Amino acid sequence: MDNVFQKILPNYFSPDELTTIRLVKIGIAGLGGLGSNCAMNLVRCGFTRFVAVDFDSVEATNLNRQAYFPEHIGRLKTDCLVELLRTLNPAIVIEMHAVRIDSTNVQAIFGECDVIIEAFDHPECKALLIQTFMNSGKLLVSVSGLAGYGSSDRIVTRKIHDRFFLIGDSVSAVSERLKPYAPCVAIAAAKQADVVLDWVLNTMRKEGKSFAFAASSVDRKTALPHP
Repeated sequence: MDNVFQKILPNYFSPDELTTIRLVKIGIAGLGGLGSNCAMNLVRCGFTRFVAVDFDSVEATNLNRQAYFPEHIGRLKTDCLVELLRTLNPAIVIEMHAVRIDSTNVQAIFGECDVIIEAFDHPECKALLIQTFMNSGKLLVSVSGLAGYGSSDRIVTRKIHDRFFLIGDSVSAVSERLKPYAPCVAIAAAKQADVVLDWVLNTMRKEGKSFAFAASSVDRKTALPHP
């Protein structure tokens, strides 16, 4: 099938930029409102290599802010997100894990990623991911505080250090009083994707370093599906 999406990317990126984008391996931890929307933004930016984790199934209450549709209710989020992303770009390569992250598997799952998107709902999983990777040399982009609506300029990007960014207002946690709504969730997810794109095309390229891919070997001829 003709890949229309791949053909339009050179309108927005140089050949060198596309090569860099397609070499990066991105881990997405949690496929709810943040993870599913961030993943779609990243695919629209041309990224093609992903590892994604979520043990949940789609529920009707997810539909107000997550990337899923009514026909996905009851199915694993991992399966549904693969379908959605490949509808846009069939060339993407995704390694999906329908498991709960813990100290016994977090390194094995995300160890070969260059970038990690923290998009968990559960504080324990969020803390584990941050503690494991905040000083790992990988780019880590996390979120804290996005509940409610209005005053969306409160959702800001803070640079903790060169490879750790935190997005949100660090106050508005989801609770019975503060619900998650599509606008602020989407803003935070888009900011996560924007940090990744900026870091890949500017910081890493300015440093003149090639991606290590956690010392793994990559067949670049097969890993890079050019238009």
